[in-house]
Amino acid sequence: MQIKILQPDDWHLHVRSGAALKSVIGMSAKQMGRAIIMPNLNPPVTNALQAQAYREEIIQALPEGDEIDPLMVLYLTDNTNTSDIEKAAKSGIVKAAKLYPAGATTNSDSGVTDIKNIYPALEMMSKMGMLLLVHGEVTHADIDIFDREAVFIDQVLTQVAHDFPELKIVFEHITTKDAVDFVIESNSNIAATITPHHLLANRNDMLVGGIRPHYFCLPILKRENPHQLALLDAATSGNPKFFLGTDSAPHAKDAKESACGCAGILSAHCAIELYATAFESRDALDKLEGFSSKFGPDFYNLPRNTNTITLSKESWLVPESYEYAGSVIIPFMAGQELSWKLV
Repeated sequence: MQIKILQPDDWHLHVRSGAALKSVIGMSAKQMGRAIIMPNLNPPVTNALQAQAYREEIIQALPEGDEIDPLMVLYLTDNTNTSDIEKAAKSGIVKAAKLYPAGATTNSDSGVTDIKNIYPALEMMSKMGMLLLVHGEVTHADIDIFDREAVFIDQVLTQVAHDFPELKIVFEHITTKDAVDFVIESNSNIAATITPHHLLANRNDMLVGGIRPHYFCLPILKRENPHQLALLDAATSGNPKFFLGTDSAPHAKDAKESACGCAGILSAHCAIELYATAFESRDALDKLEGFSSKFGPDFYNLPRNTNTITLSKESWLVPESYEYAGSVIIPFMAGQELSWKLV
């Protein structure tokens, strides 16, 4: 059995830089036509010139014969000014700007401390048609880590959506039923990406039988019921507000298996196969193409890809590890059997 779909895009991807970039970029290029590239390097990508340099680095790092179109993103800080936004929007290569609440995830220490600090930038983004991508968690120490997404909706995102009704917002890597409900109930300018690991795993996978650091990500895996089930419902519903974004975020094995393991899961090695597995579990393979290949470009006002990919129904074992910048990296589902394979 085989299924053929339009080539997908990844609307949320971390590829790092330097040797790490060279280790992982080919994984995405073998599957995806385009990718929204996260800007949380150290230092972060905060203006159009840095975005152009990073884009060129990514293209130069591609294995010979591989292609992917990197769509660049600015990193919003308390000091982002409107001219930075305007220049980036006019550059043609920067498609969005990313809100990281300060301290929310990897290399987010330069992120936004108060949403009102970036209101001038958001107003310019709305005017220029630049999308806002949101890591939707509050970072207050008194908020339980499993509640941070829901509290962010109540304390930040609802207000931003109200104050900037023309601003297109992608609520990235959603993890809760609260987020699903918010997106469904919001206007057509609000959409969301869903990762393969949040569709296929929950907090039991991370915690039962011992702590499994390679399942640790932010936002953290939630309960199966109601949250993981709500994500599966949303992804396989055919609702164009939900589309593919892996949040594939590589970290070397020793950085994960440490006293303070890094947050992030590598899924780029077999992203579309993982999504096919999730969709098949819901008898919804007919909805995979929309989620993977149509709804994302439609929301970004970009043309859909015209190339196709083919998935074959065949069993294979995910490798236990991959080489990564002189070290090794443990991928999502390492050593486990998948029943779909990219031809």
